[in-house]
Amino acid sequence: MTNSKIVSDRAFYQNFRFFILPIVFFCFYIFIYLLNPYDPFWNVYFDQNIYTLLTEWLGVMVVCFLITESSLLIARWLDRHIPWIESPLLRFFCQFFLQIISASIVISLLLYIDRLVYPNYTSYSQSDKTFGWQVCMVSIVISTLISAIYTADFFLRKWKIAMLETSALELKAYDLNQIAMQAELQSLKAQLDPHFMFNNFSTLSSLIVENPDSALLFLDNLSKVYRYMIINLSRDIISLKEEIKFINSYIYLIKIRVSDNLQVNINIPEDYELKGVPPITLQLLIENAIKHNIASRSRPLSINVRINEDGWLEVSNNLQLVNFHIPSTRVGLKNIISRYRLLSNDCPQIIENEHTFIVKLPLLEIAE
Repeated sequence: MTNSKIVSDRAFYQNFRFFILPIVFFCFYIFIYLLNPYDPFWNVYFDQNIYTLLTEWLGVMVVCFLITESSLLIARWLDRHIPWIESPLLRFFCQFFLQIISASIVISLLLYIDRLVYPNYTSYSQSDKTFGWQVCMVSIVISTLISAIYTADFFLRKWKIAMLETSALELKAYDLNQIAMQAELQSLKAQLDPHFMFNNFSTLSSLIVENPDSALLFLDNLSKVYRYMIINLSRDIISLKEEIKFINSYIYLIKIRVSDNLQVNINIPEDYELKGVPPITLQLLIENAIKHNIASRSRPLSINVRINEDGWLEVSNNLQLVNFHIPSTRVGLKNIISRYRLLSNDCPQIIENEHTFIVKLPLLEIAE
């Protein structure tokens, strides 16, 4: 046990004693009165002179002090040898019987002292004996009450400590979880850069041979888009307004690759522009649609970005898979789903039928 723990326990016992002793004093008289309210003793009680009353109150205070101290001593001793947590039933019976024994010893000792102080008073009436038994019973009840209050306070303090420790552990677990989430989120974000750059460098390589002027323009726009990606990949959530702005720049690069074979229709109400999505989400969906579908003059690829009736962002395209289509691993979709899993309780919905491929994205709140 550390020094601070010892000091804390001592302070607790001192405060408990200071708090409980006046209560025990008043309870002593209340219980005596309730046991026999018609005793003639109460009719003349306050007719006694002040000296007699003060002497009696002092004696009762001594009795209450001894009962309180013996009760606390028993409880503290049992805390070390028979803790409540380990053997509650055994502890209950041991404490109960020890309280009875200690209260009986205290009252017997006081009666013995009373006989030594008043050796000539040897005749005890039946009323005196009844009163003595009443005092003994009240002492036992009070001793048990003190023990109950002490035990309740003991468990309350243990509960508070357990709650504080639980809260500390939960907070620590939350912090560790946040660290793990951030690490996973950064890892998922890192998957975006190589994927995006690989496709565009392939296009750039072809343009350098076929049309150097267009290659320079493409490179200029690519640098702007890539700069935008670098800035926003450090964020977990980006506003839909900023994402759409980025997509418009990105579509320019795609138009260089597929010309007018691609049609992208974006219809986002102004009220939704300040809602959030994970950065580069739309870019991944559009790029996946282009990668896995035919986009030709006779069969143009149409991609629609809108807010659906549920208030979710919906990205859909007409399904016209390329010839000799290799089954998709859906890395891009898994990336999006994983990021949403870290950022929201809602998960994206994927709907695919014979003619259309739809991805529904819940919109996120952006912290101020």
